[in-house]
Amino acid sequence: MGRRGNPRPGARLLVLGLALPALLCTTACDHSPDSPASDTPTRTSPTSPAALCTRLVTHWAREVLDSDTYGDYQSMGLSNGQYAILREVVDAARVARRRQGAAATKTLIDRQAHAACVERYRHGTPSGGPWQ
Repeated sequence: MGRRGNPRPGARLLVLGLALPALLCTTACDHSPDSPASDTPTRTSPTSPAALCTRLVTHWAREVLDSDTYGDYQSMGLSNGQYAILREVVDAARVARRRQGAAATKTLIDRQAHAACVERYRHGTPSGGPWQ
């Protein structure tokens, strides 16, 4: 405590430093399936299967659009189910690119990949084997 009973200035920073990670964790964690629906997009933990799927699909969707060719899903590090999401996202992105341009395409890829991956992993990892 300082001279007049106030905490030392360094103590405030320590408290903030300890509270900030907890706050960030609560805002970035998955919502439970029982929570009420909202108009905001579902957030996922950066290490969740849905977040990993989203990162992979968005990366490869941009690569496929740039090169105009698909690779083997296994060489891309995708499961068969993720590859199906990729094909759907790329098909929609091609239409968006023709009609609305590059900026709309990027937004569509991000949004559609996220939504499809969250849906795919909403109950955990699919149980049809590692390739599913």
